[in-house]
Amino acid sequence: MPLHGPTSHSFVSQRLRLHYADWGNEDAPPLLLVHGGRDHGRSWDWVAERLRKDWHVIAPDLRGHGDSAWSPDGHYDITAMIYDLAQLVNQLDVEQVTIVAHSLGGNVSLRFTGLYPEKVRKLVAIEGLGPSPKVLADRAQTPFAERWRKWIADKRTAAGRLPKRYATFEDALARMKAENAYLTDEQARHLTVHGISRNEDGTWSWKFDNHLNVWPFNDIPQAEIEQLWAAISCPTLLLYGADSWASNPEKDGRIAHFSNARVVEFENAGHWLHHDQFERFMGEVTTFLAE
Repeated sequence: MPLHGPTSHSFVSQRLRLHYADWGNEDAPPLLLVHGGRDHGRSWDWVAERLRKDWHVIAPDLRGHGDSAWSPDGHYDITAMIYDLAQLVNQLDVEQVTIVAHSLGGNVSLRFTGLYPEKVRKLVAIEGLGPSPKVLADRAQTPFAERWRKWIADKRTAAGRLPKRYATFEDALARMKAENAYLTDEQARHLTVHGISRNEDGTWSWKFDNHLNVWPFNDIPQAEIEQLWAAISCPTLLLYGADSWASNPEKDGRIAHFSNARVVEFENAGHWLHHDQFERFMGEVTTFLAE
């Protein structure tokens, strides 16, 4: 199926110029597609193509990703990304948005929705709750100062690491395929085309900032994150892949913090279930959005 591409736009948030793809149909209800870590907004193209007739689809590139600017200090705190999302919604001049988001984008969108429940009509979050209770408990066994020192060491290493250069586009494409065995050749090529740029010497590098590989060592307290989840009033769909590393909130207890959410698990799918099981994903999402 040929994809009819969007137009390219930008907005300013905390002095950074951030990019988003706009699929048109401005008279339709606004729908934001928010990608995950080390990804880009054009990874939603197949989803946008299906939804563009009924929705005004906007797919932002998070800071440090895609065609958005990198943070000058290499620091990517989730609170800054939530501000960016709030700034985008504000600049779109709309009363409400519907959000479909993946992983890091899901984490950002869930917290944004808890902060501004009146702003979100419906929310779909693909594996967006962050670390499982078990991971958090294991992490807490390491003294805080030790985690802080490790973060400093990792940041210093990231600062000295040059972006990976691939001799050919095909080399980068092979890396994309190795990351997710469920991808078709068409999907892998499309994701690589929009996720990579060519260097002056003819090599290729991913667009995302290397510093995104070092997640901040601290976050707001988990109890306060759970309060944000509890504040979400709109219907919420939480999607999980059975073959993913992510923990299903129905099985680990986190679903109890939501007042209006349900979980759907996808067989034969990993973390990128919207790619791995595209037709089933679209069926679940379109039914949910139409309810």
